[in-house]
Amino acid sequence: MLHSTTIAQSALHARTHAFVLPFREVGIADIPLVGGKNASLGEMLQQLSPKGINVPDGFATTAYAYRYFIEIAGLEKKLRHLFAELDVEDVLSLRQVGKQARSLILQTPFPDELQEAIIQGYQALCERYGADTDVAVRSSATAEDLPDASFAGQQETYLNVHGTKGVLEACHKCFASIFTDRAISYRQIKGFDHFEVALSVGVQKMVRSDLASSGVMFSIDTETGFKDAALITAAYGLGENVVQGAVNPDEYLVFKPTLKQGFKPILEKRLGTKEIKMIYDLGGSKFTKNISVPLEQRHQFALNDDEILTLARWACEIEDHYSIIRSVYTPMDIEWAKDGITNELFIVQARPETVQSQKAQNMLRNYELKERSTVLVKGRAIGEMIGQGKARIILDVHKIEQFQPGEVLVTNRTDPDWEPIMKKASAIVTNQGGRTCHAAIIAREMGIPAIVGCGNATMVLKTGQEVTVSCAEGEEGRVYNGLLPFEVNEVTLENLPRTRTKILMNVGNPEEAFSLSAIPNDGVGLARMEFIIANHIQAHPLALLHFNELEDELARYKIAELTAQYEDKAQFFVDKLAQGIGTIAAAFYPKPVIVRMSDFKSNEYANLLGGRQFEPDEENPMIGWRGASRYYDDRYRDGFALECQAMKRVRDEMGLTNVILMIPFCRTPEEGKCVLAEMAKHGLVRGENGLQVYVMCELPSNVMLADEFSEVFDGFSIGSNDLTQLTLGLDRDSALVSHLFDERNTAVKRMIASAIFTAKQNDRKIGICGQAPSDYPEFARFLVEQGIDSISLNPDSVLKTLLEIAAVEAS
Repeated sequence: MLHSTTIAQSALHARTHAFVLPFREVGIADIPLVGGKNASLGEMLQQLSPKGINVPDGFATTAYAYRYFIEIAGLEKKLRHLFAELDVEDVLSLRQVGKQARSLILQTPFPDELQEAIIQGYQALCERYGADTDVAVRSSATAEDLPDASFAGQQETYLNVHGTKGVLEACHKCFASIFTDRAISYRQIKGFDHFEVALSVGVQKMVRSDLASSGVMFSIDTETGFKDAALITAAYGLGENVVQGAVNPDEYLVFKPTLKQGFKPILEKRLGTKEIKMIYDLGGSKFTKNISVPLEQRHQFALNDDEILTLARWACEIEDHYSIIRSVYTPMDIEWAKDGITNELFIVQARPETVQSQKAQNMLRNYELKERSTVLVKGRAIGEMIGQGKARIILDVHKIEQFQPGEVLVTNRTDPDWEPIMKKASAIVTNQGGRTCHAAIIAREMGIPAIVGCGNATMVLKTGQEVTVSCAEGEEGRVYNGLLPFEVNEVTLENLPRTRTKILMNVGNPEEAFSLSAIPNDGVGLARMEFIIANHIQAHPLALLHFNELEDELARYKIAELTAQYEDKAQFFVDKLAQGIGTIAAAFYPKPVIVRMSDFKSNEYANLLGGRQFEPDEENPMIGWRGASRYYDDRYRDGFALECQAMKRVRDEMGLTNVILMIPFCRTPEEGKCVLAEMAKHGLVRGENGLQVYVMCELPSNVMLADEFSEVFDGFSIGSNDLTQLTLGLDRDSALVSHLFDERNTAVKRMIASAIFTAKQNDRKIGICGQAPSDYPEFARFLVEQGIDSISLNPDSVLKTLLEIAAVEAS
């Protein structure tokens, strides 16, 4: 027994005093030994490679190797003397001390025994992959990638390194990079002792993504903290451009729960500009270089659907693995690369996500802009917040000392060298970058809003100009002229009452769906297609179907631009509608999401691109050719077919069977049957795969014949706006009679009470999705007293009305 203990102790001593360890011999417990990055690579190679996740092999220098070097060379005393004079808030002082510290390390040669260990580690890789094999040499600090301290990007990385001399030089530079200006500043902010943190170097076989693509993915939505979506970004070439924000990458969003069930739930595909790519500088003086991407490639997605789904599955596997070993939910920040020679995908890094996972889950914070002005610049919103101040344009990192606390930093892009001033900014605006670029990651971590990928911010905005940076209006961030008033509302979600009456939400904009799902709710009572068609598709469905016959040249040109990736223009409609509705359905899954089929009026359809060619002129479109009457009509049924195809994809391919379809403005039960027959032609058969179809209760005929409509449909949703209009006989678009419009009118309330009574008698669900309960608490009280099943509210009135309903139910 004693003998075996001695052997174990001897083995442990040998390991902890080794200069180099192969990745396959380390795991996540070895962060103190090889840093977070390298420990994670070893963990994945050992535990996840058998599950089919590809990870390139390599080796790591140890923390012991770094400390041995510092001690043998007598560097600590000299470095401590340097840091004694440091003022980390003084950019010039920080720059001077950092430069001196790095010089000290670079001018001190490695001990022979350390050099020899690194050479042996590299030669073992060459035996496996070929002579002078190409490797990535990455720094990995021993306090890096912890859930409360993201040291990512603080030290250096060197790509396409060849030969023993090149590897030794890159390792030496990595050791020196523990004292980059940004690393010194970051450690000081986070309270880490500079000499408690050691540096490990990972030497990893390169993936030839210079010949293909690469990017970053998160197993959580980076903006909202929505846990059930994986976000993947992709651009051509080596991954540094995506990480640094030098390109605007493609973005893909995948829904994890139904992905795990075997479905293909790609919720969004957003094309990036991808202007440049980083490749090997073969025969040149540098390791890598950037070149322009051909225009044709820029207009194509860097990944196909199968690759997107594979990466998303890997993100799920990695997240699940780390959540198990840490015994707590652990969303992950992952770098991937595709090899252009073998076409294989690889994971090259994985670390815990450090922003959303640290947020309090019981608090809703909502920023609301109270006024608006001229929009100066637009881009991708990061952070769901609002910031403001004087703009400061800085194009060169060597001029960051000009920046004043509280200003809005405006630049092309940032990298870790900018971090000493980023923490002082009220907001950040960049020309380049996507949701996973450096500026976006640091802004989230620092808790400030950022708008990235604006394209022209440094040309439009001026230093000293007062601006408001709003990231609180969906995925598009806007820089407004002037300092605009805004509010920050915080709501604690603890101890909220549960109600018998289901509290649903009206949601039209997919971009807001993930954040809205955090509000206490029982699902979505009204998801309008119109918002997606008007804002994301923009074209009339028949104009897409008959693109070659379009008479309006301008509309034809604009549609061609919108659908540049599509030979079949109609497929553009199906894809965008499926993705938009799929995102809303995923946000609230598995709760019910009631999707109303299109309910544009003919004049509204005419305003879509190419629409005038296909729409009649009507005297009163409000009560004309709208809703159900269009769906089975020869003049529109092909357009309705596209809606059906999109909904079938959401339910069957994405696996989002929580979607309930709803038919608007259905005048008679017979018309309802015609619509159901039309839907069945396209694979949407009521009752199959759990499909329920509701009808809007918004016409007097829906109320009077509610028992007959109950035989055709599975449920009702009261549309109080149209029901009020048609009960009182007034045009709600007419200012002349608008003062008479009131859902609380006795006649309207009697209609609603009758509809609820008949629906309940026929064992049908009935809710309301009109505006009235949001506007009038007494109207919500009336509905509860009538026994309505659900009330669907505008998001901003959910919590207020929830408390009102709870009080009514308790009385």
